[in-house]
Amino acid sequence: MKIQAIAAIAAISFGMAGCGTIVEGTHQDIAVATSPDGARCDATRKGEAVGTINSTPGKLSVRKTKDDILLACTKDGYQASSQYLHSGMAAGTFGNIIAGGVIGWGVDSATGADNKYPESVTVQLVPVSGGAVAVAPPPAVVRNSVVPN
Repeated sequence: MKIQAIAAIAAISFGMAGCGTIVEGTHQDIAVATSPDGARCDATRKGEAVGTINSTPGKLSVRKTKDDILLACTKDGYQASSQYLHSGMAAGTFGNIIAGGVIGWGVDSATGADNKYPESVTVQLVPVSGGAVAVAPPPAVVRNSVVPN
């Protein structure tokens, strides 16, 4: 009787293991836009190319991992701009830890299914000619001083 109960629990645990992998998946699409449109954006993770969008807006399909993605965008007449897409924890991770235990969390962690990037991002591009606005320094403070005789 004990052996059957243990076998049933093991079967349920293995059946639920990797639930996030099944529900969340190991890949994600990220909508990338720039202001203005028409920029080229290159995505890298740990120095390796992840994907490219030749003209924004576009969609970037990435494998999910715990590592952040650096998105670097360029457009003629504009300063290059970059932004990190931070990898966070997917919503179903805690439920999977409870339901699937260490095995379920281990499977999801190994496949990246327990991670998630932002669903969309907009990168602001600044014109080369209209870059930074010069700001005048504050006026100097002049103090009256009295010189003793």
